[in-house]
Amino acid sequence: MMIEDEELRNLYKVASSEHIHKIEAGILRLEKNPKDTAQLEELLREAHSLKGDSRMLGVSDVETLIHQIEDIFVNVKKGETILTSDLCDRLYQGLDAVTKIAHEAITGEPANVEVFYTLAQLMGADIACDVESNPMPTEMPLPETQGNDLDAMFADLENPPLAPEAVTIAESEVEALMNRQWGRRATDPQPDNVPIEGDYQIDTLRVDSSRLDRLLTQASELMVTKGRFSDRTRDLQAVQSLWEEWKREAFSSRITFDELERRLQTPDLLPIQKFYHQVDKRLEQLGIAIAQLKNATYDDTARLEIISNDLESGIRTLRLLPMSTIFNLLPRSVRDLSKQLGKEVELIVEGGDILADKQILEAIKAPLGHLIRNAIDHGIESPRERQIQGKPAIATIRLRAYQSASSVCIEVQDDGQGIDTEAIKRTALERRLHTEAELATMSTAQIQSLIFTPGFSTRSSVSEISGRGVGLDVVRANVERLKGSLQLESTPGQGCLFRFILKPSLATTYVVIVEVDRTTYALPLDSVQTMLLISPENIFAIEGKQTMMFKGEPISLVWLADLLELSVPVTTKSFKNLPCIIMQIGTERLGVLVDALLEQQDIVMKPQSKLLQRVRNIAGATIRGNGEVCMILHPPDLFKSAKQGNISVSVQELSQQVQIKPKILLCDDSIPIRTQLKRILEGYGYDVTPAVDGQDGFTKLRSGKFDAVVSDVQMPNLDGLGLTTRIRQFREYDELPIVLITTLASDEDKRLGAQAGANAYLTKGNFDQRVLLDTLRRLI
Repeated sequence: MMIEDEELRNLYKVASSEHIHKIEAGILRLEKNPKDTAQLEELLREAHSLKGDSRMLGVSDVETLIHQIEDIFVNVKKGETILTSDLCDRLYQGLDAVTKIAHEAITGEPANVEVFYTLAQLMGADIACDVESNPMPTEMPLPETQGNDLDAMFADLENPPLAPEAVTIAESEVEALMNRQWGRRATDPQPDNVPIEGDYQIDTLRVDSSRLDRLLTQASELMVTKGRFSDRTRDLQAVQSLWEEWKREAFSSRITFDELERRLQTPDLLPIQKFYHQVDKRLEQLGIAIAQLKNATYDDTARLEIISNDLESGIRTLRLLPMSTIFNLLPRSVRDLSKQLGKEVELIVEGGDILADKQILEAIKAPLGHLIRNAIDHGIESPRERQIQGKPAIATIRLRAYQSASSVCIEVQDDGQGIDTEAIKRTALERRLHTEAELATMSTAQIQSLIFTPGFSTRSSVSEISGRGVGLDVVRANVERLKGSLQLESTPGQGCLFRFILKPSLATTYVVIVEVDRTTYALPLDSVQTMLLISPENIFAIEGKQTMMFKGEPISLVWLADLLELSVPVTTKSFKNLPCIIMQIGTERLGVLVDALLEQQDIVMKPQSKLLQRVRNIAGATIRGNGEVCMILHPPDLFKSAKQGNISVSVQELSQQVQIKPKILLCDDSIPIRTQLKRILEGYGYDVTPAVDGQDGFTKLRSGKFDAVVSDVQMPNLDGLGLTTRIRQFREYDELPIVLITTLASDEDKRLGAQAGANAYLTKGNFDQRVLLDTLRRLI
């Protein structure tokens, strides 16, 4: 008989093959060392498991034969049977029959195995004879009671009488019955053993999960390398842009040969003409080479991206298992517990086909069981109480899994009485967790969240199920270890809902990279609700805490630098608009202020070493595409730190800083460059006055007051060097910072800039806005 369900068929294929192989290998080892009791125990476990699997899936013939093999192992263990070579032969032949029957159950191909004969042979019946010398009719009817007689005889053989002769008589009668039933005498229990010749194919491999973890980590590292390749393509694009700029400058600054002949007053310009042609040719060749390299790099990067994505996705899929793997373990618990408590509960399971990482399923099993026990014990009323309230006598617990955009969600919902907020308040007061005044200011959601406090319980008595001080804090801790979050929704009299929000895989994490004091940190996007820019005018104080309004609700604001206890200078927090991340865990929200929001990316989390286990606010580390080590923050810890941390910058100080903006005079004749630099500087809190050239800049400098001058060098009317020299002629400008930004990058150019009086000389070829901002921050 073939197993109908395809999934169960595949599972049985793998499991039965493994059990049979281990039994066979164990018999081989036990035959060489009959006193190996540990091996005998292992054989019993494997036989018992295979018997149970076969019984569950309806493969009764395998169950029957394995039951007899198991009995033989038990008798060997008791010392009632000696493991001889002949007995091992019978066991091997029995396993051959089991293998063929299991193959029939998997593929539907006939096994051609006589189960009664194999069973008799396992029992030691000597029934071999010559078929040709003792022909039997092909058909012979049996008496109506024969089947019952045969069953009875086998039942007797399973529990034989003490007299050995009785067993011998029974075995001979079994032989006679089988001869009558099959109408022949058998010379061999089964067809010849499966020949070694022929095709042999292994359809399934069992891989140790730790090896798969390492392989997935390496594939995830490949994803990071792919990101680095993307950075290299951007570098090539920058090189090509620089080449195009050089080419434009070369042609724009070149004079005609007639003009050159007039200036030099010589007719022999052939060497110079050849030189220009050679330069043009080399520039053109360089441009072609850069374009070809860029295109090839783009193609290779695109191919690498496809391969790495497919590889990581394929490996990650190998680790995914359906939620039914753990969901199927819970109905029995619900039945037993509800019966024990005198309640009637129906468990409805949805989304069992949703896939999640094996490690997540292993870790989430205990929290799910805890929530269901908690719902039956605490939340669901007795049938009589439910009927009085107009509810069905049979309560419902709904266990549901579903997939969101980037997470796997698991919900445990019951239709019981919900969470008693008054009981929570009483317990909080008794345990001195909060005062009455504090509880009066808390919202319903905040009061309900107190049930996650370690050891919190509203029960006064201790039982096997509740009141032992091991509560929902353990559930939340387990979820947070999986980098997930736990949400709670409760309606009095209608029920309660717990929602786990988990990542499908733990190998990689999608994060937003932020900057604080020129250092980058990664914040998991699972805890990020939104990112925005806020004006200091929208920040106000409530009980000494910085606060802002978000969707009609007040939200506390903290500097990430304060949460991480960094000694950041106050001036680094002077911004026109403040980058802010709105974080959310459950019903709690927190606004986190940072210096800059850089990018979002998928990263590979590196676990902390044993020397740095459980560092507050830190979940791990990663290596970014540029090779920089970046710490990954732990959102639950950030929320805890926000409740007890100090604020280094008050609202009043922040407002004063924003109102007093450093004034920058920006001189550049290029409209695009001048506009871009102006945007950069204004974005970081500077008040910028633009000037079209050095002469315009000097005029504006004399008519105003500035904290620094940022100037190009090559400009009409008055260039940057001339502007710097003229500024330094006035004593009131001795301490005025001057920063020159130019494409002239030779040592001689830098020397001329310093000689003119510039404080800093930056080149556009490798221009980095961070360098400019750091320079201004240092000079002003």
